[in-house]
Amino acid sequence: MKLPIIRQFYQNQTPENLETTLEVLESFCEFRNVSEEDMNVAGELITNICGALEVHANVNNGMSEKDALNSFAQKVMGSIDK
Repeated sequence: MKLPIIRQFYQNQTPENLETTLEVLESFCEFRNVSEEDMNVAGELITNICGALEVHANVNNGMSEKDALNSFAQKVMGSIDK
């Protein structure tokens, strides 16, 4: 998870574009011959796209961009600590 990338995705892509990209990456990960390195890169991108989608949703619900980004980061860090 990288907040600058999530911010970039949020600011420059629509939720629809992010959803489409997410579907393509998830499909890519289902191929049998995908290397572990490729899987890790795709997983990182998926995490960042999901973060941008969550930021879009939180901003649409009235949260500031900064607070939405921080909220997602805290959510991820909290799930790692468990």
